[in-house]
Amino acid sequence: MLEGRILKGVGGFYYVYTGEGTYQCRARGLFRKQSLKPLAGDECIIELTHTDDVEGNVTEILPRRNSLVRPPVANIDQALVIFAAHSPEPVWSLLDRFLIMMERARIPSVICINKDDLAEEGEMEEMRRIYAPAGYRLIFTSAKEGTGMEELMSILTDRVTSVAGPSGAGKSSIINALTGRELMETGEVSRKLGRGRQTTRHTELICLKENTFIFDSPGFSAMELPKMEEAELAGCFPEMRPYAGRCYYADCTHTHEPGCSIREAADDGRITRERYDSYTDIFEELNKLRRF
Repeated sequence: MLEGRILKGVGGFYYVYTGEGTYQCRARGLFRKQSLKPLAGDECIIELTHTDDVEGNVTEILPRRNSLVRPPVANIDQALVIFAAHSPEPVWSLLDRFLIMMERARIPSVICINKDDLAEEGEMEEMRRIYAPAGYRLIFTSAKEGTGMEELMSILTDRVTSVAGPSGAGKSSIINALTGRELMETGEVSRKLGRGRQTTRHTELICLKENTFIFDSPGFSAMELPKMEEAELAGCFPEMRPYAGRCYYADCTHTHEPGCSIREAADDGRITRERYDSYTDIFEELNKLRRF
């Protein structure tokens, strides 16, 4: 018996890293009976089919600290969400939706803006102005130029990190830069569509160095809202939490009511207008989903 961590699942096989090597394993039928699907990142027990073999069976999935549906991963310490400064153009509503998903799962997020060599003067400062007050750490990189990689590695060290972002943002290029080899296939951004070509086809856990793992997952061009009540939404915006209990009305939606402390904080700049507008847009969307 060996204890390990699932790196990826492909074609009914699970590739389990134990520190001594990587083993190709099948999952026992009992997981299907339990409606438990092994995920990349799962800590597990494997049984070798032969002593000198590199194949085996996953016999037990150890208790998960957390798990996500998209990307389908388990036991992560933090999320690194990668957007490009340009090419493709960033869609900040996608970033906000991803951050909401992580907040609901209580997983810390780091925002990485790649291709900072394409940014115009002042654009990086503007991104920092919007997201730093929410408590998010921002890091600016260029996989092409090799800048920001040392700072990024320091953030990843001794952690299991889920990497996500839209296609074409440079996730695979960053992973190649961190590993120092062409580990992941990369794709160019379509000039006609202005978005990247998806190159990652499955979620995979990659060992960068001892005790340091990252997930690469397929890129997304849209992000569905998690199933949640509108009243939960303000709690998923960290900068709004200090004000949420100070409103005049106990059931304040923070969208139109007088005496709303969150609206007042947005009006005087304690909450950035961009993030408040994102909140109201998503609140209305959740309201429509509930009614229909």
